[in-house]
Amino acid sequence: MQLDKAKQKLGAFGVIGETFRNHGFLGFYRGYSSLLIFNMPKNSVRFYTYEWAATNVFKEKSQKNTFLCGIVAGATEAVLVVTPQETIKTKLIHDKLSAVHKYKNIFHGISTIYKDKGPSGLYAGVVPTVIKQSTNQGVRFVVFADTKERLQPYLRNKVLIDLLSGAFAGFCSTMFNNPIDVIKTKMQGVNTAKMSVMGHAADIFATRGFLGFYSGIGPRLVRVMLDAALTFSLFH
Repeated sequence: MQLDKAKQKLGAFGVIGETFRNHGFLGFYRGYSSLLIFNMPKNSVRFYTYEWAATNVFKEKSQKNTFLCGIVAGATEAVLVVTPQETIKTKLIHDKLSAVHKYKNIFHGISTIYKDKGPSGLYAGVVPTVIKQSTNQGVRFVVFADTKERLQPYLRNKVLIDLLSGAFAGFCSTMFNNPIDVIKTKMQGVNTAKMSVMGHAADIFATRGFLGFYSGIGPRLVRVMLDAALTFSLFH
């Protein structure tokens, strides 16, 4: 929905119906291979870096230090894992929407991108990705910790507390940084015009207005809330 104007007009439920009619149930898993391959390294880097920063750099417990540890964790995962993952995922999905397909599968996609543009081809949109991931994790770790503390007097089940706190953290982070996610996705699409972050931001605002920065917010909210809930309950 962030890449195709026709999909934006359909809305989330319209896209769901169209995807199922044209591609069946497996159509909802386009681009999933890159998520599956990179997900464990991403989460491992995130939580290891967060714990390292909390132990060695921002040692005193406070909301500010929790936020800063999250910033460090998010920036690290963005550079090491998330940017190539998101670039590959976005290009594979965008390619599937094109009349002529360039990539046969994820491995063919990686090799083609590397041959065409070298290592930098896997780092399209690195700046907005770093901004997105660092703010993502800064907000999430703070909201998760605060929400968990507030729920503990009312709930006894730790897993349920972690799930609810993680889901709310995912909701807050998504609402906070969806604009930069839209810009990032535009920069990582197939045959995307070479523009800066501000150039893409200006283009989105000129063509779709302020609401253009919240394209695809519904599906992304569902995905991120579930992901954050499961991730925090498993890793924390």
